[in-house]
Amino acid sequence: MKPIPVSALNTHIVAIFERDELLRDIWVLGEVSNWKRAASGHVYFSLKDDGAAIGAVMWKNLALSQSWLPKEGDQIVAHGYVGVYPERGQYQLYVNQILPAGRGQLYDQVEQIKARLNAAGLFDPARKRPIVMTPRRLGIITSRDAAALRDVLRVLAGRWPLVEVLLFPSLVQGADAPAQLVAALANAAHYSATVAPIDTLLLVRGGGAIEDLWAFNDETVARAVADSPIPVISGVGHETDTTVVDFVADLRAPTPSAAAAAATPDRSEMLERFRTLRQRLAQGLVAHLADERSMVEQVERRLQRLAPQRQLDLRRQRLEERTIRLHFRVQRQLDRLAQRTAALRLLLAALSPHAVLQRGYSIVQREDGEVVTSPAMSTPGQVLHIRAAGGEYDVIRIAAAVTQR
Repeated sequence: MKPIPVSALNTHIVAIFERDELLRDIWVLGEVSNWKRAASGHVYFSLKDDGAAIGAVMWKNLALSQSWLPKEGDQIVAHGYVGVYPERGQYQLYVNQILPAGRGQLYDQVEQIKARLNAAGLFDPARKRPIVMTPRRLGIITSRDAAALRDVLRVLAGRWPLVEVLLFPSLVQGADAPAQLVAALANAAHYSATVAPIDTLLLVRGGGAIEDLWAFNDETVARAVADSPIPVISGVGHETDTTVVDFVADLRAPTPSAAAAAATPDRSEMLERFRTLRQRLAQGLVAHLADERSMVEQVERRLQRLAPQRQLDLRRQRLEERTIRLHFRVQRQLDRLAQRTAALRLLLAALSPHAVLQRGYSIVQREDGEVVTSPAMSTPGQVLHIRAAGGEYDVIRIAAAVTQR
């Protein structure tokens, strides 16, 4: 057999590792040893038990995304894949998620995360937002194939089929689940801001062990839920399951189905409420019409008592009588004025100079028009103007004086 180069041998071994399904997605239980963080930020360590050890590496970005990292001697469960480093011809575990191996350690880690989030005020009830009771649009964050999704859709269809449902798919278990959950929350927020408003988000998953639900205890996921501009209802696990996300969500539901029920009204209850409101409206309308009819009847009776036509006839008659009376008074006043005017005319006629002249008297005037009332007012030879009843003429005074008797 022809010999092959070392690089070709290592390439063949790499291909064998990559075809093995077990090695591509594996959880490994062991004790941490030789823990070391390099200057680059990558973490190198070994996992061992009583019979063997395997080298492991976690890249910087994955190490920074962990909410908890172990220390020397801790028992952990590491998730990742086994690959070959061709340059050295050795295989190692490439780790993307680390969890404490014991339940007690897991619960301790959860308590530490809760303490940090509580200190940041994310558990404060005052920051929780109310849930829209009659939503037009709901967003669901869960796996496409999850039984929880089918449960939620079934409940929504039965309770409130009018609501529009949008799915923002994400893994809900495994090392990649936290990052996908955070991305799904961001996608929902972007859709709500740019396409159509979303009233509520349902973050749901079925029940399982604490390891299965660990993505919902992830601190980055919890902070993303708290920062969501859309109110979030968490429905993770069964009734007895509690995750960190439940404490930061705006409302916690014990199951996915309960989350769907909390996000929507019950159609039958709403129909009954509508029927009650319609009945109240009809009763109120009947009562209002009865009140209005009673008021109209009262007005009609009042009009009948007032008898507007009779009042008009009475006032017309009074106006006519007053017109006649006024005409009579005016006529009587005019008659009185006419009689007085006639009397004044007679008086004026009696006092008129013409009347005096008719009795034989004359009026003597000088040339300047002044009436001569005594001999001293004229001189002999002066021309005097005489006005008599029959006419006017001039004379010349010849006598010096007239002896008065």
